[in-house]
Amino acid sequence: MKIFKISAVLAACLLSFHAHAGLLEDDEARRAILDLRQKFDTLQQRETEAFKKVNEDNAQMRRSLLDLSSQIETLRGEMATLRGQNEQLTRGISDVQRNQKDLSQGVEERLRKVEPGKVMVDGREFAAEPAEKQEFDAALATLRKGDFAAAQNGFVALMKRYPQTGYKSSAFFWLANAQYALRDYRSAVANFRALVNADPTHQRAPEALLSMANCQIELKDAKAARKTLDDLVKAYPQSEAASAAKERLAKLK
Repeated sequence: MKIFKISAVLAACLLSFHAHAGLLEDDEARRAILDLRQKFDTLQQRETEAFKKVNEDNAQMRRSLLDLSSQIETLRGEMATLRGQNEQLTRGISDVQRNQKDLSQGVEERLRKVEPGKVMVDGREFAAEPAEKQEFDAALATLRKGDFAAAQNGFVALMKRYPQTGYKSSAFFWLANAQYALRDYRSAVANFRALVNADPTHQRAPEALLSMANCQIELKDAKAARKTLDDLVKAYPQSEAASAAKERLAKLK
């Protein structure tokens, strides 16, 4: 360093002055020596202060580096904590979304069990409650299995429980068919007639009139049967039931 070089030069000058001290007068030699000493002491003090400053700066730098290292470790720890919290939050959101989906599906399933839904029967579309549809389907399935008494009870119960049911016309038709099978012809006639009177545009109406005429024939009431068949041909001339009615009219005459 420059300070060391200056110190060495001053020391050499000091020795040179001692070597030539005998050539100078005592006072001048002493003043020169004192001056050099003062300069040497000043330089030495500056050198010491410079070393002290360098050491202080180094110590401060080490402290700053330690603080920075500590802060970096703290940040790493905080980042690890945040990652863990983020993972927990993500899992929590996934759980909430899954629970919401399950809840929504459960609500929809319960609503499907109680809310009316659209059904199509005999060409008619209407709204029916799930229990209402279940009762009609069960009564019809029972009829098709040949348990006519149970089917009759099923259709009667349906219309009693749901007097405004959209199944009403179809229920009249199948109830009358169950009664026809049970040979309760009078009840069958009444229910076939109820269908035609209440809903003459129903697609089962022509077939209901034809079946009603069959019941009247079974009751030995040929006059009523002929009238029913005539009404069928006049009201529904293009129907298959009307063609069958014409054949039966020919046999009744």
